[in-house]
Amino acid sequence: MNVEQDRVNRSTWKLPSTVRVYQRLEGWTDPGERAAVEHVAAEAHGKPILDIGVGAGRTIPLLRTISPDYVGIDYTPEMVAACRARHPDARIEHMDARDLSRFEDDHFALAVFSFNGIDAVHMDDRGRVLREVHRVLQHGGLFIVSAHNRNGPGHGERPRLRLDFTWNPLKLAWRTLRLARSLPRSWLNSRRLRMLNETHDDWSIMNCGAHDFGIVVVYTTLAEQKRQLRAAGFGVEAVYDNVAGRLVADDADTRAIWWLHYVARKA
Repeated sequence: MNVEQDRVNRSTWKLPSTVRVYQRLEGWTDPGERAAVEHVAAEAHGKPILDIGVGAGRTIPLLRTISPDYVGIDYTPEMVAACRARHPDARIEHMDARDLSRFEDDHFALAVFSFNGIDAVHMDDRGRVLREVHRVLQHGGLFIVSAHNRNGPGHGERPRLRLDFTWNPLKLAWRTLRLARSLPRSWLNSRRLRMLNETHDDWSIMNCGAHDFGIVVVYTTLAEQKRQLRAAGFGVEAVYDNVAGRLVADDADTRAIWWLHYVARKA
């Protein structure tokens, strides 16, 4: 485990302001997430589902339409508490994806690790997560995981002064105030966390713009992420882009894609 990356990310996700952001989230993050879930929905219908990194529960209504046999987990106690309050009838556990030992082998038909949650885990532990997911999946079970794109526009982003203009004076005043509050935090976090950046050809660890540049995440190329899945015992069935939910071929130009949704199957 990379202690510093873990400490940074957990300290940001437990903030009340971050929890409130996740409490407001609803529906699909993007067309690619929807396409990936629709890819597996019929096969997973009525079967056990594991929802990893559930946050405040955005994915619960989406996945429980597939099956009521559902359990969600998150490694942040504050998110678990918020999720349980928002969805009191759902089973939500405080658990780290690196250790799923409370679940037996070959139990779940579908596992989902959405919103690039696996990217919060350092490369040293990423394979451990994938192997644990593989272990708890049934033979032929399905796994959806999204990951930031090493070659995409989000890689290496920096804070910048950018205001979304509107002719509505109230909205413009609110956006100006929000930018004035967030920009100093973003610059401070970017400078403070820059020392954790690590760049390689196929993957990188970079300070990410989310939460006022308050987290550090892994970026992988399409080829590298597929390699990692294969190394853990998965076959990759489909990859969808986040922009339009289109299938992504191995030789595709991915420079306009922020992150990718991988649909894999336990061999």
